[in-house]
Amino acid sequence: MLLTWLYVPGDRPDRFAKAVASGADAVILDLEDAVAAGRKAYARAAVAEFLAAPQPAPVQVRVNELTGPDVEDDLAAVSAAPGLAGLRLPKVESPATVVALAARTGAPLHPLIESAVGLEAAYDIAAAHPAVASLGLGEADLRSDLGVTADDGLLWARGRVVVAARAAGLPPPAMSVYAHVADLDGLAASCAVGRRLGFLGRAAIHPRQLPVITEAFRPADREVAQARELLDAVAEAQTRDSGTVVLPDGRFADRAMVAAARRVVELAARYAA
Repeated sequence: MLLTWLYVPGDRPDRFAKAVASGADAVILDLEDAVAAGRKAYARAAVAEFLAAPQPAPVQVRVNELTGPDVEDDLAAVSAAPGLAGLRLPKVESPATVVALAARTGAPLHPLIESAVGLEAAYDIAAAHPAVASLGLGEADLRSDLGVTADDGLLWARGRVVVAARAAGLPPPAMSVYAHVADLDGLAASCAVGRRLGFLGRAAIHPRQLPVITEAFRPADREVAQARELLDAVAEAQTRDSGTVVLPDGRFADRAMVAAARRVVELAARYAA
């Protein structure tokens, strides 16, 4: 249950260690969109050097497009690196692509849905191979592909990715980046929408966004209190050897509610500090 993912351009090795120490739950070193064509080789070498040793926080690498000219060199450089926690795969449109890549690396795979074609195949991509560890949505590319200009045009796409991930037994997906780095109020409002849709956490492009994302997705005190109340009621019912749990407000608690309450308490404990 990770809430924050910090992107760092692969050609900025001066920022790598700072990103790992930033408090982000995970770091993504980007060899794709954040790196100009003429700096791909430099970025690849910098990332490989940094990942030659294990890191104190999970570090993923977003490789270049799987059908492009750079991905083979990316995989050769980083796929077996000791510090690599996973490969982020841009613009995935077919489960066969994921299966083929999984046969070539032992790293966890994190496909990104960034096109209409990929969105249609989201369910199959999420369940393509046991190496798939999460499913993500790349909203900038998807907006361009669909011609969407407002957030409400992405509601169906966001919901589809959430359902596809959960149907495949994957964790709830993290939201795509919020590009307006200075607009922290807008970021918070956007995170609130994503949380209601079932997302858990968000990718960031600047450390100043991390506290806002954590606060938006961390359970509120009221939620934690309600969850603990439910779990206490369940524990009390078990002492009476009763299968029926009735909460103080008159609601009956079923197994789904209990599982959700446990997730809330676990997530709150993780981010209590």
